[in-house]
Amino acid sequence: MDRLTNTVRPYAWGSATAIPQLLGTEPTGEPQAEMWMGAHPGAPSRTARGPLSEVIDANPAAELGPRAVEKFGPRLPFLLKLLAAGAPLSLQVHPNLQQAKEGFAAEEAKGVPITASDRNYKDANHKPELICALTPFDGLCGFRAPEDAAKLLDGLGVDSLKPYVDLLRAHPEEAALREVLTAVLSADRDEMARTVTDATAAAQRLGGAYEPYAGIAHHYPGDPGVIAAMLLNHVRLLPGEALFLGAGVPHAYLDGLGVEIMANSDNVLRCGLTPKHVDVPELLRVVRFEATDPGVLRPEASPDGEEVYDTPIDEFRLSRFVLPEGGAAHDLTAATPQILLCTAGTVQAGDLTLAPGESVFVPAGEKTEVSGDGTIFRATVVA
Repeated sequence: MDRLTNTVRPYAWGSATAIPQLLGTEPTGEPQAEMWMGAHPGAPSRTARGPLSEVIDANPAAELGPRAVEKFGPRLPFLLKLLAAGAPLSLQVHPNLQQAKEGFAAEEAKGVPITASDRNYKDANHKPELICALTPFDGLCGFRAPEDAAKLLDGLGVDSLKPYVDLLRAHPEEAALREVLTAVLSADRDEMARTVTDATAAAQRLGGAYEPYAGIAHHYPGDPGVIAAMLLNHVRLLPGEALFLGAGVPHAYLDGLGVEIMANSDNVLRCGLTPKHVDVPELLRVVRFEATDPGVLRPEASPDGEEVYDTPIDEFRLSRFVLPEGGAAHDLTAATPQILLCTAGTVQAGDLTLAPGESVFVPAGEKTEVSGDGTIFRATVVA
């Protein structure tokens, strides 16, 4: 197996302390938002054999296993991250596989540079993802029922929100959510900024269920995404709980440290809470306008001690082992590629000792045992 050296991304929304605390290093004073583990070309993990992307490219069948290559092609189909949010991420949605293929092909045909700020599709893949909390973790996930959203907006007592309240109450679910999100994102920017300012003052005064939205507005004053965020469910995860985000589900992470895994894609369509490009027509094509239960996931324990976070896709499978001191070793040998990440205590993975934040890549078929006194996350595929 290969010990991984991983890149930490300094996005502005990142926490300055959460990842350094986990790693046992001194904060730099700058945000440290995401630590990437995998073979994504944007920041591949490094091994003693070279960048993981090059290691896999040199012999995909040996590194990934024949079954994974046959099903997903000669690339690692997932990206594992430590994600540390110190401020809200952009309100966003991801396309399904067909939408991604169509969108990527259309922008390629138009000659839009892959690095252009107004480019929506960086690749032709979908981006389902799972976030598992390591600390209490706040986020937004999926639309509220229209009546619940109407009550929340109406409770602010802001006159300029009344038309949205009326729309939410006057139409069937899909039409109501579509019309209100469209109206919010298409409104005159100056008028919407005044509405957001008034709504923020009311949210700060009322507290309670409005507190998360007042916090969002603190970071993004006047942004229409503040009102769009009120259409969504607020979720707080306890450590060990997770959220699965499928295609078309609007979401945003607000605060906390977690382990995130996703299909290997960069496709993001933003709804707000960002200075970046917002393509309203394309966003409306991709969003699923239906009220959803956020569906907090708790791991399902198997007899061998593996706790699995069950999801409906095959590009990734995330599980964890909470290893007791002096317990028996667990055989993790598999016919698929694996990344193992220690998040607490000390874990022995083969001949390597892992401290919190340290990780290894295990090629398909390599004999692998873990033991120790700590917690280890296991990322692999279903093939």
